[in-house]
Amino acid sequence: MLNIKNKKIGNVILFFYIITGIAFAMPSIFYYIENKTILKFEPYFKFLLNDFIDRGEQTLIYIILLAIITILYFLILKNRKEIFENNKKIFLFILIISIIFVIVIPFTCSDVFYYLGIGRIDSKYNQNPYYTTIKEFVENNSNSKYLEEDTVLLQGYINDWSNSTVVYGPIWTIICKIVAFLSCGNIDIGLLIFKLINVFVHLLNCYLIYKISNKKIFTLIYGINPFILMEGIACVHNDIFMVLFILLSLYLLLKKKNIVLAIIALAIATSIKYFTIILLPFIIIYYFRKERTSKRFLKCIEYGLIFFITIGVCYLLYIRDFQVFSGLFIQQEKYAKSIYIIVLEYFNNNSSNAPILNKMLLASFAIIYFFTCIVELYKKEIKFRNETRKIILFILAFIFLLITNFQPWYIMWMFPFLIWQKSDDIKLIVGISIISEFANSVFLQYGEGWRYGTPFVFMLWISIGIYKIIIDIKRIKLLKQKG
Repeated sequence: MLNIKNKKIGNVILFFYIITGIAFAMPSIFYYIENKTILKFEPYFKFLLNDFIDRGEQTLIYIILLAIITILYFLILKNRKEIFENNKKIFLFILIISIIFVIVIPFTCSDVFYYLGIGRIDSKYNQNPYYTTIKEFVENNSNSKYLEEDTVLLQGYINDWSNSTVVYGPIWTIICKIVAFLSCGNIDIGLLIFKLINVFVHLLNCYLIYKISNKKIFTLIYGINPFILMEGIACVHNDIFMVLFILLSLYLLLKKKNIVLAIIALAIATSIKYFTIILLPFIIIYYFRKERTSKRFLKCIEYGLIFFITIGVCYLLYIRDFQVFSGLFIQQEKYAKSIYIIVLEYFNNNSSNAPILNKMLLASFAIIYFFTCIVELYKKEIKFRNETRKIILFILAFIFLLITNFQPWYIMWMFPFLIWQKSDDIKLIVGISIISEFANSVFLQYGEGWRYGTPFVFMLWISIGIYKIIIDIKRIKLLKQKG
């Protein structure tokens, strides 16, 4: 990879990175010019957002742009010391490229319209979104003159998730409620507000990463990663909020030594997406690592109660009965982009094969996780670096083996823990994130459909395997040179 000795060349690379970002935004700019609104937009996985150029050519353009911005991304990482003389320039560049991706319409996922829809029925119409769906509410009030002007709700109604109650925790529902209220029922205002909030959260994440690591590289790995920019800002996924509270929890734990606030921050993260509960015992046991086993166990109970009470308080605004937790299972009833798609396609003679496999893997995961926590209780020496490596393995198993409805943006969950990973593992995780964006081009080519999950999975897993082999070969060569 090119080594930069001249600062002017570094600035040229930054310039072309920005230009490539603008190229990603151009189809969205043309769409807005032509339609004047995002209302009735449906993500057909068309990069250019039109039918004048066929899917194959659109997909090729997308892949070329993604390849260019990826090469520039790695060039910037490799030559960061020559390119960025201070942290101010780093954060300014992250802000500029983030604002550019605000313009990009979420052409690969429409979740943000679901977020706004559930927030709207909550904030404007006082409906409990854990018990009432967008579709149900709109159809029951189809004669209302107010709904005709409420473009947030109308856009949410045509969303794929409009027939589902909330599948996330209460903190996320409250955030959606606030944004939907600020939108005043206008979908364009709502989308813009959400994107700008995500940019703010993105910058907070970059700041926390720097404060925890004290290294430029980790801020850049996250801050200008094409995968993060596309999924976190362009497509406005809520995982970026979850990352914020995980990072905040780690910062409070490691830098401020405040276990109570760290647990509360983790509870808030769990009240956005439930999976972060798996971090709880690792954080408590690490903080009390110098205590004897019996005291560690008691502290797990004590601070575990603080964790669950915090979540319980968050649910008080919405809970009527246990149906409020049904969102925990809704997504597991869907099959997309996961190994289970392959099982369904190649073993469709028995439709129960996929659910059985999922239950077996889930049971195996629970057993391994349980005994890992028991071992942690009895360990004499606990290092946070080692703990995060275990966490990464559990996250990898969770998103690639347990989730039936896998989505690329779940890979974002690993980024808060990159600071403590080995160099090759960091390269692998970053590579997986970008490879997932390339694999998504399958849907740009053929359109959205569960059957295209099979080529997506094959492309993703094979590419990851090849990339891992390349990393290992380079590592072996480096060891030989040193030896």
